Parts: sequence; C-alpha cells; structure tokens
Amino acid sequence: MTVVTRREWALLAFILVYSFIPTFGGLFRVVELFGGPSIAPPNPRAVAAPLPVVLHILSSFLFCIVGGLQFLPSLRHHHPALHRAVGRVIASAGCVSGLTGLWMTHAYALPTELQGEWLYRTRIILSLSMVGLIAWAFLAIRVRNVTGHRAAMLRAYAIAQGASTQTVLGICWMIASGTELLGPVRDGMMIFSWAINFLAAEIVIGKVFASPSPQT
Repeated sequence: MTVVTRREWALLAFILVYSFIPTFGGLFRVVELFGGPSIAPPNPRAVAAPLPVVLHILSSFLFCIVGGLQFLPSLRHHHPALHRAVGRVIASAGCVSGLTGLWMTHAYALPTELQGEWLYRTRIILSLSMVGLIAWAFLAIRVRNVTGHRAAMLRAYAIAQGASTQTVLGICWMIASGTELLGPVRDGMMIFSWAINFLAAEIVIGKVFASPSPQT
C-alpha cells in the first residue's frame, strides 16, 4: 500500500492553492468561450481567436495541477509505471502549453500597457525554453539520467508556474497601492516572477535532486 506522507500532502495542497487563481480562473474562461456565463472580464482577443486560448488553458491546467503529482516520492517509487504514464501526458500538455503561449505572444496584438518589448521577448524565450526543457527531460530519462530528467522538468514547471507568482505579486501590489500594475512596471514584475521561480527551482535542484535517487 502506498502511503502519502503529511509532507507530500502539504506539497500538494500548496500547489493547488498557489495555482488556484490562474488555473481555475482559466477554466472559467473556457466555459465562457463555449457559451457559458461571463465571469471573468471580457477578453476580445480570446473571443476573436479562441483555439490557442482554450488549448493553453487546458494544457496548463494539466501541467501545473496534475504535474504536481509527479514530484511525490512515494508515488514515484511505489508506482513507477503510473509515474511514466502520467509523465507522458504531462510532457505533452507542457509542450502544448509552451507552444500555444508562443503562438499567443506573437500573434495577439497586445496594448503596450499589457506587454512591452522586453516582456514580449521574455515570453518568446521562455515558451521555447519550456518546450526545449521538456524535450531534454524526455531524452535524459531515455538514457536513465534521472537527475537530469528531474531537473529539466522542474525548470519547465517553474516557467509554467510563472502566472501563479505573477498573480500573487500583482495582488500584493494592488493591496498595497490600490492600483493595477500597467506598463513597464507590470512588465518588470512579470519578468521578476519568473526569476523568483527559477531561483526556487535551482535551490531545490541543488539541495534535493543532486542526491542519488532510485531509477524510475
């Protein structure tokens, strides 16, 4: 019998809470695009070209929420076949998320107060990097490089969770200042959010993933 520890339950709870607004808020947008009630503020770009939005939301939900299960040692060690099966689904979802993010960044005409040149370039680079990291993780596990596989997937996960950190920082700014972030300051906050995620990922990689682990 697989026993999920309290520490692992706490990790899952943290991932769910931390991801709640961007992932579940995105699902509300999908419902709206399919004719449901309008809950989120209107987005004319999503209405005009809904396909990349829907694909991005659904794939990001899978990658961020279901992907959190892949970090649980108890499930990974006791159910390696399930870990591999879920991993294939998660990897595919991550690639779709990255490619649709690239699609929307380049194809959608965003006002400068929502995306300046530096944010545009950062999103392009990170979208391509996310897909590249997932591909590298797949190749690494094929040659049983478990440490390289786990590190690459965590870095890809850090990119995907950028929206969660951006939401947290954006809410804190609004509470502190009473205004919404726009323009260059907003761009800087969003880029800084990814930097925070990368720093956290590198700390975990250095302290946890560097130790030997069973082959899965």
